[in-house]
Amino acid sequence: MNSLPFNRYAYLTTHNSFANEVEPLHTGIRLTFLNQEDNVTQQLNNGVRALMLDTYDFKGDIWLCHSFGGRCHDFTAFWLAIDTLKEVEAFLSANPSEIVTLFLEDYVETPNGLSKVFKDAGLMKYWFPVSSMPQNGQDWPLVKDMVARNQRFVVFTSAKSKQESEGIAYQWNYVVENHYGDVGEHPGECSNRGESAPLDDKSKSLVLINHFHSIALKVMACEDNSASLISMLDTCYGRAGNRWANFVAVDYYKRSDGGGVFQAVDKLNGQLLCCCDDVHSCVPGSSTATCSATKDQ
Repeated sequence: MNSLPFNRYAYLTTHNSFANEVEPLHTGIRLTFLNQEDNVTQQLNNGVRALMLDTYDFKGDIWLCHSFGGRCHDFTAFWLAIDTLKEVEAFLSANPSEIVTLFLEDYVETPNGLSKVFKDAGLMKYWFPVSSMPQNGQDWPLVKDMVARNQRFVVFTSAKSKQESEGIAYQWNYVVENHYGDVGEHPGECSNRGESAPLDDKSKSLVLINHFHSIALKVMACEDNSASLISMLDTCYGRAGNRWANFVAVDYYKRSDGGGVFQAVDKLNGQLLCCCDDVHSCVPGSSTATCSATKDQ
């Protein structure tokens, strides 16, 4: 299924994708929290299609890092950004029909620092240009056309100046996003984070829903990534002007009671594609809201 616009699909997103348990230490003892169990390559191979990365100037290069006092330190640093970006490049090269999206929490001040690291990682050949991103709530290009043009790498930055200076899309020109962390975890509530337009602003074609606590606890992930996740997506659907999420961001994505984040993304894609509660219930070639009962038998 790739015949619809990019904004008519849902994509599993890992929060702080780089902060995982697998990669070795590079700067000595690390005194910071983790958010995922496996590395970026494993995440992508398991169906993750959007990554949240925090980028900083550190040690004369661009690093992925948590901050302490607004800066990267040896005890909060993970690794060079280029190493993770090379993992993304390898995945795109090996999977020519797949699209990967990055959401950058961007603290890089080095002029053209991000552009250089994307170029050095070999990712520019997959770049989806800002000039092709829709304005005023229009549909994105068809997924099949993005694949045919090899424009399979979509990048958003939190730094507004980078859109003009480096051609990296300013996230909130194109995306609405709910509150992250504990502020966004009140049952029955779903409001926009400060930088984002209101969730029901349909001039932005993409909807990003966060569902994770301020401090990631693996022991809580099974509960967070189960019934409460589905409930949050239902609540945010209404708050977003009856629009389903395109991106759903979680911690410890593999942990759940039941179908977890994969079931949630199947629900989103079912609703986006055919108004069914599971994408596997969509009848190929049928009209909207034609659902098969096969999945439940």
